[in-house]
Amino acid sequence: MKLGLVYAMRSEVESLLKLMDGKLLELVSGVSIYSLGENIIAAAGGVGKVNAALATQILIDRYKPELLFNAGIAGTLEDLKPYTLLLASSFIQHDVDTSAMGDPVGFVSTVERVEFPCAYVEESRAILDELGFHYGVGKVASGDWFAVNGERARAIHKTFRPTLVDMEGCAVAQVAYRARIPFVALKCVSDRILCEGGDNFEEYLFNIDIACRELAECSAAFVKAWAAREKSEKNS
Repeated sequence: MKLGLVYAMRSEVESLLKLMDGKLLELVSGVSIYSLGENIIAAAGGVGKVNAALATQILIDRYKPELLFNAGIAGTLEDLKPYTLLLASSFIQHDVDTSAMGDPVGFVSTVERVEFPCAYVEESRAILDELGFHYGVGKVASGDWFAVNGERARAIHKTFRPTLVDMEGCAVAQVAYRARIPFVALKCVSDRILCEGGDNFEEYLFNIDIACRELAECSAAFVKAWAAREKSEKNS
């Protein structure tokens, strides 16, 4: 099975490149494409939903992955500590709103749905358990907004009840859904958005380097274990 990994920031993928002896293959429309080993390709597309969708579609068109994997750091709306790992169960887009037309907030008319479920959740949990990682499972809300403490963040929490907020995941999930490719995602908490009396942006800046390293270590082990699992099943 060919795996396609989608990242936003190069800082998120740089540690992974070292762990998996990655090399740059090409630069397409500003998207960096890397080889991370046999049948494992990664793309770093940039921050935001449009960049994520572009990187995902380029990866699909040029490398034909059979599974799409998104990894990234994210803020939490729940009581989670920084560096906590989360296996995504589903994604929504908190900044899609055609409610004036009678749709629920977050409704994506092109595909007629609000929520985009992730694939292989139980299989992914089994791999993470075998690897000994401590993690949670939950919903992620995506949007083109760096989430900070305030009314908007509280409204997202009240409307969708996500565990985390990021800026790319649901874009990858939506492209994967339309392409009929299974999609899996892992996130690492960089900051606590609704922390009382705190500035989550300052916490994000303080935690970003460690969060990226923690994410890379988990992602590398997870992807290698997934590839080994597929190879074993194919040979059995």
